[in-house]
Amino acid sequence: MSSPHAKASPTDAVWYFDVISPFSYLALGEIEKLAERIRIAYKPILFAALLEHWRHLGPAEIPPKRLHTYRLCVFEAERRAIPFRFPPHHPFNPLRPLRLLVALGATPNAVRTVMNSIWRDGLDLSAEASWQMTCTALGLDVADAAALVEGSDTKAKLRANTEAAVKAGLFGVPTLQVGSELFWGVDALPMARAYLDNPDMFKSEEMRRLDSLTPSSTRPAASGAG
Repeated sequence: MSSPHAKASPTDAVWYFDVISPFSYLALGEIEKLAERIRIAYKPILFAALLEHWRHLGPAEIPPKRLHTYRLCVFEAERRAIPFRFPPHHPFNPLRPLRLLVALGATPNAVRTVMNSIWRDGLDLSAEASWQMTCTALGLDVADAAALVEGSDTKAKLRANTEAAVKAGLFGVPTLQVGSELFWGVDALPMARAYLDNPDMFKSEEMRRLDSLTPSSTRPAASGAG
């Protein structure tokens, strides 16, 4: 017998990510698996623009949180049996690989290739030898890759992707958007799969109560990032 939610189950999703995010890499395998079930559009975005929009610090910008986050990434990679190695510098400037992925249509194969270079092999893509190796793996020579990266259409598309993410309400990466629902981080993917099984899961009494939950106190606005 078919599921009572089968007809209403979403069939399309958008996965927003930034190559600077180790959690995007850790989530990638689950996204690839989920793409066997629903159509998923991969959208590279600039995480720094989300931080700026929400006036928020990234985890690597808070010294105690930085080490904790890095340790958690290594732990989660080992727990999930995912080959993983931090590049020599983090945070790094992700613009060149992000733009290249945008220019290549952010195909699953291209995304996997670039993510593997950074997070499986631990390469610094600002180093020309590592960049050339990655371009070769993508079937490009460095000159062709440079032309793609510097194209005005490429830059505009990355901005448009990021603006779409802000408009959708994203506050972090990776985020899977299914309809109007956002599932942030690797640990939210089980909830995303549950939502696909039951699109009414947020209509329960307790879930609906969350929509109108209000704070009883708030912090004063801080100067600078909050």
